[in-house]
Amino acid sequence: MKPIRRRTLADHARGFLRDWSLPRQFRGESPYSDAAKSSGSARLRPRLEEADKVGTNICPYCAVGCAQLMYAKDGTLIHVEGDPRSPINQGTLCPKGAATFGWLTSELRMSKVLYRAPHSDRWEERPLDWAMDRIAHLAKQTRDETFVHKLPDGTVVNHTLGMASLGGATLDNEENYLIKKLFSGGLGMVWIENQARV
Repeated sequence: MKPIRRRTLADHARGFLRDWSLPRQFRGESPYSDAAKSSGSARLRPRLEEADKVGTNICPYCAVGCAQLMYAKDGTLIHVEGDPRSPINQGTLCPKGAATFGWLTSELRMSKVLYRAPHSDRWEERPLDWAMDRIAHLAKQTRDETFVHKLPDGTVVNHTLGMASLGGATLDNEENYLIKKLFSGGLGMVWIENQARV
């Protein structure tokens, strides 16, 4: 029976040097050819190859409004990158935009409505419909309790100082127009601001 030859450190080094692309490139082979490949890189596959759906998104973290491509597999997000078709960011993302994937898939991300009743020491899970109804009820209650029709000198103001709005920086002009109409015209709010100006 033939004895099994164990690979020595020198054998490993020779194999590594044959497989490593840098010596081939130093010998004059083009770094744009197969000289740049190794057995490890040949086995690599693009992580987006598995995606079965690609959607678009606008990054919500500042006023620039960079476009993003959202890659999903079986309904689960697997990657986020800049959209090269966008005239705004042309496929690039800043550190906040590049961190979108981590923020969306973090185990610490809140995905349920939590409510803490007044004077309570604990949070309770509540349905989203309940939370939306509660917000609407409290907004109407606050408006009704703080609404001023006239000032003491008789000047008609029809406003409330009991509520304020701070809009997100990625809202476009049309959305801000509608927010202004609803909050000032409908609810009588005076303090309406936008994150992009703060």
